[in-house]
Amino acid sequence: MNEDKKLRVFSGVQPSGNLHLGNYLGAISQWVNMQEKYNCIFCVVDYHAITVKQDPEILRKKIIEIAKIYLASGIDLENSIIFQQSDIKEHTELAWILNTVARISDLNKMTQFKDKADGNQENVSVGLYDYPVLMAADIILYNTDVVPVGEDQLQHVELARDLAKRFNHNFDKVLRVPKAEIRKEGARIMGLDDPTKKMSKSATSELNYIALTDDPDKAAKKIMKASTDSDMEVKYDKEKKPGISNLLTIYSLLAGKEIKELEKEYSGKGYGDFKKGLAEVVKKFLIDFQEKYNAISDDEVKKLLKSGAEKIQPIAEDTILRVKKVIGVK
Repeated sequence: MNEDKKLRVFSGVQPSGNLHLGNYLGAISQWVNMQEKYNCIFCVVDYHAITVKQDPEILRKKIIEIAKIYLASGIDLENSIIFQQSDIKEHTELAWILNTVARISDLNKMTQFKDKADGNQENVSVGLYDYPVLMAADIILYNTDVVPVGEDQLQHVELARDLAKRFNHNFDKVLRVPKAEIRKEGARIMGLDDPTKKMSKSATSELNYIALTDDPDKAAKKIMKASTDSDMEVKYDKEKKPGISNLLTIYSLLAGKEIKELEKEYSGKGYGDFKKGLAEVVKKFLIDFQEKYNAISDDEVKKLLKSGAEKIQPIAEDTILRVKKVIGVK
């Protein structure tokens, strides 16, 4: 395919908490599969992380960690660019301009803010309230066509679409309107300890998630302790059997087997045998992943992030120049 005719993909992850299997299966593995078809830009979105208080030293380490996870997952720098959000000042510049067309009603609809504020909306930072506009700027800045996201982030891509359309209507059609692409299976991996809620890297209990940097044996034990239900039949039923259905999804995606095939394989064997099988699959995945992760040096990552920012800086500058011209400041 001609490089110029490829659509552009943009996505990113915050350098906070522990990246887990849900992040990998719901987003990052999808990125890897998109590299041949699209021009891909993947960002470490550090400005999003600071909407809540961060330890500066830990944040610096997490930025490197996220970039390593991208690379260990299979992000190929021959086909993709990775960079650090704060290295490109145009992200915050465009966010401010988009704030002038965003409405309070837009942000009041954002369910993630309500979840993170946890009933304390009057005392959280303005950044936590407004970060969906920065996310929209992240996407729009690079003339993005497609944003691969989990279901929980769909609302943010819709906001980016609305702001791009509104800006184009108010001024001139200079912003590309992106669209979301959601993985049908695995878009929303649920918590191991509570399959009614999404697996979360900020969960208070380590039994909620399997971090990509978890010790493989420790991860296998988490699988064995994962919540299921009283019915011992290994069968996918998201409504009636959310626990085993979540584990079947994880098993299917990691092993490359259809859920129906797994149901047949474990027919009559019960949850104990199923969990042992899944534990081994998770353990093998983590061993292979961490071997790649540990082979990447911090210095190598810092150079790659700097190089990536240099490659995409012209795109960001061009977008901001076009925007400034139509609003009348240039």
